[in-house]
Amino acid sequence: MKKITTPLTKELRTKLKAGQEVLLSGTTDTARDEAHKKLTELIRRKKKLPFNLKDAVIYYSGPTPRQQNGLFGSCGPTTSSRMDEFTPVLLGKGLGSMIGKGRRSNRVRDLIKREKAVYFLAIGGAGAYLAKRIKSSGVLAFKALGPEAIYKLEVKDFPLIVGIDSSGRSVYK
Repeated sequence: MKKITTPLTKELRTKLKAGQEVLLSGTTDTARDEAHKKLTELIRRKKKLPFNLKDAVIYYSGPTPRQQNGLFGSCGPTTSSRMDEFTPVLLGKGLGSMIGKGRRSNRVRDLIKREKAVYFLAIGGAGAYLAKRIKSSGVLAFKALGPEAIYKLEVKDFPLIVGIDSSGRSVYK
């Protein structure tokens, strides 16, 4: 398994290959449907974003409520295709990588190739296990959305598979 650390620059992303197993360490931001709607609206209105999208990693996840230790009980991936309508706008603003589960549309795959981004797969059904790889977390934006708020996560050796690499190769083809 290849160990990688954020920020995931274009140079690093172009070295990853579809099907490759990686352990991600560093920061990632969570965002699901409602947060994506809000982010794309901010971009369309030319407003300031709550974080820099350049080379950012967005994890499609809505963590469960925090436990006594301050971390989440579960933090598994959600179905990525639900974010496909928002992905072109975010990739156009420099988003480097996405983490989720399931296939992406041909359009998104083509944009990933054009922008030299990467789509990672996290293992569905393993949210409690994945939550143990989160070392710290905090609400970054849209707190009123609850679990759909954007959280900044610090992860250590977060297990992923390269689902679509920067050349557009996919594990689904």
